[in-house]
Amino acid sequence: MMIWGDKRYHSLDYELKQTFGEKVYRLSLNGGMTCPNRDGTLDDRGCIFCSAGGSGDFAAAPDLSVHAQILSAKKRIQAKTGCKKFIAYFQAYTNTYAPVEYLRRIFTEAIEEPDVVALSIATRCDCLPPDVLDLLDELNRRKPVWIELGLQTIHDKTLHAIRSGFTLSQFEQAVSDLHKRNIPVITHLILGLPGETKEDMLSSVRYVGSLPVTGIKLQLLHILKGTDLGTAYMADPFPLFTLEEYCDLIADCIALLPPEIVIHRLTGDGPRNLLLAPLWSTDKKRVLNTIQKCLRERDLWQGKNI
Repeated sequence: MMIWGDKRYHSLDYELKQTFGEKVYRLSLNGGMTCPNRDGTLDDRGCIFCSAGGSGDFAAAPDLSVHAQILSAKKRIQAKTGCKKFIAYFQAYTNTYAPVEYLRRIFTEAIEEPDVVALSIATRCDCLPPDVLDLLDELNRRKPVWIELGLQTIHDKTLHAIRSGFTLSQFEQAVSDLHKRNIPVITHLILGLPGETKEDMLSSVRYVGSLPVTGIKLQLLHILKGTDLGTAYMADPFPLFTLEEYCDLIADCIALLPPEIVIHRLTGDGPRNLLLAPLWSTDKKRVLNTIQKCLRERDLWQGKNI
């Protein structure tokens, strides 16, 4: 297994230090958008795992300007670190689900901040019309723009069960459209979705590794209060990963990924006030250390004592 810095996987931290010469922090922003899976276009319930915050529970309040959100987020981070460079991360809901001129205004406001070195936009594969793709292409020529696409799984049965509202073919088309414009894609997968086997999950990872994407986020399934998944779990609990099982699976996932794919996430941070299970996931440092331990043990077992 290769070594990137102090880790046995190609981490985002390593990649950012190589690219920008120092540690870079994300600023979670809220563009004030909704989602076609919530506004009635496709559905009004959202995905079964998604909280009322639209996966942006750590993002700033949408009533603040982008500039004000950035200043507030920077202040919090700089109180703990000496960080000087940042990624503007539009995280909450679907961040290309708005008229293109509105998107131009808020995205431009973000990249014009002198210490913002990149723009990261979380969105859906079915919310990238041609005019939005053209805008992203234009902005990507000014500063790096990353598009984060939530796929979660490649399996149609699961996509339907979680109410994703899109198909794998739509995801593939979005990746192709972005790749043609040289816009980096980061794919999100959720590990532990109800009904999926270990091989189902590894098949999704293997598939992402075959695509022209630059990064991946591996997200542990969180059961959150106020979600349909949370209601179903409380009524009839289904099996969830133990810490050891999850870390062992992550080691398998890493082994399947091409070394050039940057791993942006290996677990996840569910809001403590909403998290029903698994509660061990709140100790992120312990999770990451256990993953590293698992990877080291595999190296030793394979006779590669590095």
